[in-house]
Amino acid sequence: MKIGIVGCGMVGSSSAFALVMRGVGREIVLVDLNRARAEGEANDIYHAVPFAHPLTIRAGDYPDLAGAEVVVIAGGVAQKPGETRLELLRRNAEVFHQIVPSVLRHAPEAVLLVVTNPVDIMTHLAARFAADFGVPHTRVIGSGTTLDTARFRTLLGLHFGVDPHHVHAYVIGEHGDSEVLVWSQATIAGLNLDEFAKVHGKPLTDEHRRGIDENVRRAAYHIIASKGATYYGIGSAVARIVDVLLHDQRAILTICARMEDVQACDGVTLALPHLVGGQGALATIPLPLDGVETQALSRSAGIVKQAIESLN
Repeated sequence: MKIGIVGCGMVGSSSAFALVMRGVGREIVLVDLNRARAEGEANDIYHAVPFAHPLTIRAGDYPDLAGAEVVVIAGGVAQKPGETRLELLRRNAEVFHQIVPSVLRHAPEAVLLVVTNPVDIMTHLAARFAADFGVPHTRVIGSGTTLDTARFRTLLGLHFGVDPHHVHAYVIGEHGDSEVLVWSQATIAGLNLDEFAKVHGKPLTDEHRRGIDENVRRAAYHIIASKGATYYGIGSAVARIVDVLLHDQRAILTICARMEDVQACDGVTLALPHLVGGQGALATIPLPLDGVETQALSRSAGIVKQAIESLN
């Protein structure tokens, strides 16, 4: 099972390291415009294999992606001083216009997993470019709010003293400031949060909710302010998604993909719970939101739609 990673910055290399630590796949090929960087990252990570799982990792070029089942796209350009978000989007659009065809010429059957930010818009563009090669949009997905959902579950678990694996909660919409924490559908042991709080004897006040919301929604800002970038969390999220894709696990993940027949989100690429398997996004699962959450999701979809239209 071959995995390609295009873009060997901190996110791409951390994703490769997480894949090795989890033992996902059999061969990983790193592709970067800076070949020396790809070789250095591949060699460094390969030296961890004796402490992890038996697989190979190497640097390569686009032709080396032939036969890859999943290709992670983590490439892009950094924002320049004084550059607007739209200008950055346009430059990254040009980068993707080169990357996506280059990948699909050699790995036409691969599922594309986009990680580059802003991930919803970049996934939308990747799907548009992939359509020229006959690739359905369901095979072009983004990491979406997978990490945000993990943050939400982690903080709820921390509050209640419960393993986050047993917390069921989702963050949907844009991977960004307008994302929506779905409090109304969050459960632990089959109980909603208010019910669990009573049983557990641990209150969940409005102040607690605001604190959790801040630490989910603004997590990246806090981390970047402290250390300059985020990469371990998203690298682990990528490894999880790739594992699901390679083994057709049929997991429910809040990846982003183009919405169809979803009220207020039709034609927009953003995150909702999806059934994910070997061929990408197999089905979208709209959640029964309350009124406030419905309005928030519509607003989030509008922000993404406006950004997409600005590129046209």
